[in-house]
Formats: sequence, C-alpha cells, structure tokens
Amino acid sequence: MVVDLVLIGLAVTLFPLPIMAFVLVLASAQGLRKGLVFIGVWLVSLVAVIGIVVLLTGGQPPPPRSPPSRAAQVATLVIGVGLIGYAVYRRRRNRRDAAAPAAEARAAEEPESASDGVSFRSAAAFPLLLQPWGMVGAAAATVVQADLSDAGNVVALVGFCLLATSTLLAMELWMVFSPERAQRALTGLREWLARHKEPAIVGLCLLLGLWLVSRSLYLLTT
Repeated sequence: MVVDLVLIGLAVTLFPLPIMAFVLVLASAQGLRKGLVFIGVWLVSLVAVIGIVVLLTGGQPPPPRSPPSRAAQVATLVIGVGLIGYAVYRRRRNRRDAAAPAAEARAAEEPESASDGVSFRSAAAFPLLLQPWGMVGAAAATVVQADLSDAGNVVALVGFCLLATSTLLAMELWMVFSPERAQRALTGLREWLARHKEPAIVGLCLLLGLWLVSRSLYLLTT
C-alpha cells in the first residue's frame, strides 16, 4: 500500500494542469491568500476521499480474496486501464491538433489568462476542476487496505496527502519568502509547462496506469 500511495502521490503532485492554474492564482491580486484557498480545497478533497473509504471499511482492511478486497483490486485495474486509455487518447489528439495555431490550442486548455485575474471563487474551483480524479480514485482503491490500528498506515495516509500537495506548498512558501524571485521563476515554469504539458500528462498517466494494471493483475491472479 505504501509504495502504491507514494507513486500515486508523486503523479498527482507533478500533474501539470493544477500547477499551471496555481501559478495563475499566485500571480493575481492577493495571490498568497488565494493560494491558501486553492491548497485548502485541494487538501480537503483528498482528505474527504480518503475519509469516505476509511468510513466504509471501518479502518480495517478486508480479508484477502474477500469480495471487498477483490472489488478494490478490480477498481484499481479499471482505473489503470482508464489512465492508459486517456494517455493514448491525449497522444492521438495531440497529433491531430499539431497543425492548429498555438494560441488556439492554449485557449482550449488553459483556465484563463493571467491578465484577466483570478477571483477567490476561481481559486476554490480550480482544485476541484483540475484535480486528477482518476489518480485520486486509484489512491482511494489503495486505501481500502489501510489498517488504522497500525500507526505506520496512518502515517502513510497523512504522507500521501502531503506528498500530493507538496508542489503547491513549495510554490506557496517560495512566494512567501522570496516573492520577486519566485514570481519570475514560476512564470517561466508555467511557460515551460505550456509547451511541454502534453508529454508530461501522457507520460504520467501511462506509467501510473501500467503500474496499476500490472499490480492489480498480480494480486488478482495470486
């Protein structure tokens, strides 16, 4: 469970679209406060998903090969296949849209330009809209194995939430302690991601999907 949560947490925190949106939030007026709103909603959504799973399991993992355990493994398999399919879809779409003007392609994907500004409502909506829910669903299926009577499992769950939020937290803290330098660097990061986000999305979804599929098939057949 710990290995799966670490890999999923890394994929979530490195997913490009939330990072790009968060840079827009930080660049707006009262950006630090709006950044806290963004992080708060992001964390609440992660904790809510984990909390629902723990509530359903009662904090005790189902016995191996039991129907709930099998159902969680099948859910992981389905999510893994879905991530692979999404990666293939994005790859094919990128090839079809390769001839489209760059400005048109950006307008189709980016939440809104920095010049338009970002409201507190937008800062709260972005985490819900841009959260990689497929990956979070994979984490939920993994959390079914959590045993809350084991302190190590509790630490793993808390660590997953922090790991999945670590990129956002690092950017927020950087803006607090070195705003001018951070602003320049984060603007450059967003411009770089705008050019390279598609390979990053495809790569993250494909690698995590392959891991989840192989892992769930192994557990289902042993």
